[in-house]
Amino acid sequence: MNRYMKAKILLFFFLGMVANGAYAQDDSPYKTSLLVDGPVIAVGSGLSYLGLKLMQDKDGISQEEAMNLRKEDVNGFDRFAAGNFDPDAKKISDYPFYGSFGLPLLLVLNENVRSKAGQMMVLYIETMAVTGALFTMTNGNVKRLRPLAYGENTPLHEKIRGNATNSFYAGHTAATASATFFVAKVFHDFNPDSEARPYIWAAAAAIPAGVGYLRLKAGKHFLSDNLLGYAIGAGAGILVPQLHKKSNKYNISLVPVSAPDYNGALLVYNF
Repeated sequence: MNRYMKAKILLFFFLGMVANGAYAQDDSPYKTSLLVDGPVIAVGSGLSYLGLKLMQDKDGISQEEAMNLRKEDVNGFDRFAAGNFDPDAKKISDYPFYGSFGLPLLLVLNENVRSKAGQMMVLYIETMAVTGALFTMTNGNVKRLRPLAYGENTPLHEKIRGNATNSFYAGHTAATASATFFVAKVFHDFNPDSEARPYIWAAAAAIPAGVGYLRLKAGKHFLSDNLLGYAIGAGAGILVPQLHKKSNKYNISLVPVSAPDYNGALLVYNF
């Protein structure tokens, strides 16, 4: 099967999910639309691809620059993490990171969400598209050395590779927070009387916090990178469903945008 056919299959699969979400909304707290959500997902996915390409094309630093790095050059807030390097922590952080992507599938176990699975998946894909666009476009255009670059025990090849400049901001933390807070938000809105809501919110907050700690310990990100990633991921996980709520009185939508000198998201108000 060639790439063109695969792309067509994925496109029809996506359109089918959007259509399913559009025609099964009577008893859903959300409202989705092919004309709105389709372009947002397409733009977000496109920017994510572009940002990823920019990240992969970033140049590293020279051996001389690596040898002259000093922890004192790092701002006081983040300096305590400079020099961290723990490959085991990096490997462990991947488990909750990748595992979080499948958490929304657990929502179908909830009777109130199950019949709206198509709509829920559209919202989830849109959430991750927005999160991915914001992260990759920022990281692809900002060069900040990871904490491991300042470590005496860090192998030289780790310090000088292009990936060592991808500290700002924490993508693992952002993506995990986006997924977990999305699950908590959707469960919250579909189950207004559930006593489980506080526990789900607590789990949603704890999982990305754990990922952030492991990435800090691994020397992949400074504390400020993790805090920003956590805030952006959690914000996307909550805001995307919230902006689709039928009770959203302000008729606001979130659209990722890109320009030669600017990358980010645009809040659109419809009169």
